[in-house]
Amino acid sequence: MTDQAIALQPELIQNSDAVAGQWKLIWRRFCRHRLALAAGVVIFLIYLVAIFAEVLAPVSSQTYDSRYTYAPPQQLRFAGYDAAGGFHPLYVNGYTMKVDPIALSRNYAPDPAIVIPVGFFVKGEPYRLWGLFDLNRHFIGPTEMGKPFYLFGADRLGRDVFSRTVHGTRVSMSVGLIGVAISLVLGIILGGISGLYGGWVDDVIQRSIELINSIPTIPLWMGLAAAVPISADPILVYLWITVILSLIGWTDLARVVRGRFLSLKTEDFVIAAGLDGCSHMRIIWRHMVPSFMSHIIASVTLAIPTMILAETALSFLGIGLRPPVVSWGVLLQEAQNILAVSSAPWLFLPGLAVIVTVLALNFLGDGLRDAADPYEY
Repeated sequence: MTDQAIALQPELIQNSDAVAGQWKLIWRRFCRHRLALAAGVVIFLIYLVAIFAEVLAPVSSQTYDSRYTYAPPQQLRFAGYDAAGGFHPLYVNGYTMKVDPIALSRNYAPDPAIVIPVGFFVKGEPYRLWGLFDLNRHFIGPTEMGKPFYLFGADRLGRDVFSRTVHGTRVSMSVGLIGVAISLVLGIILGGISGLYGGWVDDVIQRSIELINSIPTIPLWMGLAAAVPISADPILVYLWITVILSLIGWTDLARVVRGRFLSLKTEDFVIAAGLDGCSHMRIIWRHMVPSFMSHIIASVTLAIPTMILAETALSFLGIGLRPPVVSWGVLLQEAQNILAVSSAPWLFLPGLAVIVTVLALNFLGDGLRDAADPYEY
């Protein structure tokens, strides 16, 4: 071996996978999963929408205009002129409304003669961002406040479906995140105790898991959600629904943790920690859990879609969140009538948000699960 090759050898070793840390290997493998990487970007953007919902929505979730009940979606148009010859880089056309004398229904049609200029960061309804800042700027909306602007159409009260979908993102995504966080704690503690202690403790916890899993999911959700009083405060209902979903969703994670603990409790570092006088909780949280944290992250990512779908299903059935709380499930509940199917199909657009989010979370979870074992190629 030449002197130049010997001099380059440390740098080659340093850049190789042989000496890379666990998280670095996971990141490298995850970056090779293009679909999971794109899904991660989509989920990041969705959570940004949830955080800045008031800014991104043209109006609040409760703003209505009875003149535009069941108005169809407006199409964003580029580079047009109004009747006075003024140029507008971005605009939508207004409506022409006619009443059907037989069905007594309103029929809307886009009117090219009515040009409504649209801009970014325009002044609109005042709101309080995160309960701290008083603002009145919206990311997109008509430059003249009060003009009709319905990208996803309007509902039966003339409320903007797009704005309500944006506001519903915060509730639906937070239910999934908070619910999985509670399930994560329960799953790690109970699964860890089950795998670490074994014996009758393991039998009790595993039989409890089997009992919960043996009950059909939808009837169990319905029974627990029906216990929430109808007159309860919407925030209290939100908390109850989150707790209900968490109490049901911890079982799968607990079994994953138990299996890992059974394989790890005979390892030298766990035995050494016990001989050193560490408590069982310290052994679980400081020694055993970090050794398979990547698997937990992948399991949690795959569990969030289940929580979101559960909240959507409960709200759609009318036993979950209720107005004035706005979530994707509540919006879909308002669309479960024959008029929505026949005359206002745009009321189902919040379901598209559910589909995109669930698919993105599943793709992200698959990528994390594959990357969690970086030594398998």
